Amino acid sequence: MLSRYATVAGYGEREIVIKKSRFIGHAKPAETEEEAVAFIEEIKKRHWNATHNCSAYTIGERDQWQKALDDGEPSGTAGRPILEVLKNRGLKNTVVVVTRYFGGIMLGAGGLVRAYTDSAVAGTDAAGPIVRVLHREIAVDVDYTWYGKLENELRGRGVKVGDVAFTDRVRVLCLPEEGEADRFEAWMTDLTQGQGLVTRGEARYFTEQLS
Repeated sequence: MLSRYATVAGYGEREIVIKKSRFIGHAKPAETEEEAVAFIEEIKKRHWNATHNCSAYTIGERDQWQKALDDGEPSGTAGRPILEVLKNRGLKNTVVVVTRYFGGIMLGAGGLVRAYTDSAVAGTDAAGPIVRVLHREIAVDVDYTWYGKLENELRGRGVKVGDVAFTDRVRVLCLPEEGEADRFEAWMTDLTQGQGLVTRGEARYFTEQLS
């Protein structure tokens, strides 16, 4: 699993007009190639009367599945620029469709590349670029006498904390980033002078805004 990757938060669309042609950029996260293809077909059905519905997607931790479709535009002027936007922005597991309603003015190859590039950027901006960061669940069980110190230290270092359970002892579910898990466990053992029970759990992603 990747320690972090950029994608989009959800569905978004934005329209721009270039020389009387309407370009509508649609973007959405997709975990599989099947999801990406289904989204492309959905947009094509929604905009069945458009001149073109060009698209691109990149799926997988290593971008194993990529595809760019010109949908009738001159080869390399639509799908490839959309795909390049995804790659240049580092967006994974993302699909983009740019719908064009022709306005009567020819744009030329260079103009088309710029138009589809700008539309893909607009669509992904509307979908909300985010970063998915992998964290590791680490439960720390301590006696009540240690809880105040543990809470202060975690807050001071800005460690993400999940549930806190109060029974005969206190169990704090900590969520350090995956790359810090080993050091975090050692720190917890040292902080509690070996009196805390430190248990590693599953890894899961959390969302951060893409700066």
